[in-house]
Amino acid sequence: MKVEVKATLLEWACRRGGLDDETLLRAFPKLPEWKAGTTQPTLKQLEKFAQKNRVPLGMLFLPSPPVEKLPISDFRTIKNSSINEPSQDLLETIYLCQQIQEWYSQYLRDNGFSENEFVGRVTIDNSVIEVAQNIRDAVGFNLEERQQLTNLEETRRFFIAQVRKLNILVIISGIVGNNTRRSLDPKEFRGFVLIDRFSPLIFINGKDTKSAQMFTLAHELAHIWLGSEGISNIEIANIKNQDDHEIWCNQVAAELLVPLEDLRNNFNQSNFLEDELKRLTNFYNVSSLVIARRLYDLKVYNYQKFRTIYEQVLEDFKISQKQKSKKGGGDFHRNLNAKMGHQFLQALVSSTLEGKTLFRDAFRLLGIKKSEAFYNIANNLTEG
Repeated sequence: MKVEVKATLLEWACRRGGLDDETLLRAFPKLPEWKAGTTQPTLKQLEKFAQKNRVPLGMLFLPSPPVEKLPISDFRTIKNSSINEPSQDLLETIYLCQQIQEWYSQYLRDNGFSENEFVGRVTIDNSVIEVAQNIRDAVGFNLEERQQLTNLEETRRFFIAQVRKLNILVIISGIVGNNTRRSLDPKEFRGFVLIDRFSPLIFINGKDTKSAQMFTLAHELAHIWLGSEGISNIEIANIKNQDDHEIWCNQVAAELLVPLEDLRNNFNQSNFLEDELKRLTNFYNVSSLVIARRLYDLKVYNYQKFRTIYEQVLEDFKISQKQKSKKGGGDFHRNLNAKMGHQFLQALVSSTLEGKTLFRDAFRLLGIKKSEAFYNIANNLTEG
C-alpha cells in the first residue's frame, strides 16, 4: 500500500536525522522521486525511512513540519543572522542532561547540601578581571596550582576535577548517550550549560579538540556565575558579531585561563613570535590558540595578523587530532568516569544500592540495560 507524504515533511525528516545525501540515497534510491511527488513510498518503506531518521512515523502525516525548539536559550545565533534547526542528536543530549541534573539536584537536596552561592552572583556589568579571579579562587585553578602540572592534558583533567568538586556536573561526551554510531558535531555546538541552584550542569562536546574543551569549560563557568542558561558554539577567535553575554563570557574565559596583566609582565618582546607562542603555551599549560588570542588582546598584533596565526594553529591541531583519533576507544568504565565524573557516579550507585533510586532510573541515566553493566560500573569506580 502506497502512502502520500508531503515533500516538506520528507525534507524535515532528513534534516532532523542528520544523515548525508549519499547515505539516504543508498538506503532509499527513490527518495528524490518521493520528494518530487512522481511516486510514493509504501507504508513499509516509510516506516523504514522514519526509523532511519529517528522520527516518529506519525509525524510524517502532519499537515506541516513541527517546529522543534531548543528547551534552553540559544547563544549560537550571531547578531542579524539565524542558525539551522537543532539536530535530533543535540535535542536528545539536552533532554538526557536535564534528567541527570534533575536527579542529582534532588539527591543533593535530600542529603542536606546547600545551594551553590556562585550561581547567578554577577552580571555582565561586573569586572571581567574580578569575576575571572573569583572563579579561579572558587575552583582552585590559580597559576600557582597549575605550575605543578606538566602538560595541557594534565591541566585539562585537573581543571575538570576541580570544577566537579563544587557540585557542578561536568559531562564530556562526543556521542548521544552511549551510542557510538551517533557522533555529536562540534560545528553545531561546542557546549551548553543548564542552571540549577544546587547542581548546575556543563556539557562539553567530546568531539572537539582537548584544548577547545578547556576554553569551553571556562566559558560555561562564566555562564554559571551569570546564572545564564543556554547553548554555545564558542570560538576563541570570534571577537565580533556576538551576543553581549557571549562576548563577556569569552573575555572571562580568556582572563581565567591566562590573566592579561600576568601575560603582559611575562611576554618577552625580544623573542621571535613563534618561539614566544611555544614558551607561553608551556608556561600557562593552555593551548597556543588561547595564547594567540591573549597576545591579540595585548595588541601585540592586529586582528588580521591574529586570524592568520589562529588559522595556522587551528590547522595544526586538526592534523594532530586526526592522528590521535586512529587510536582505540579505551576502557568503558574509565571512559564513563571521565565522561560523568566520580562524584555523580558514586552518588547514583550508592543511592541505587541503598534502595533510594530505582534500578530502572539508574539504568536510564547511565545509558545501560543490564544489571551486570551496573555492577561492573559500581566495582570500577575510580577517583577523578
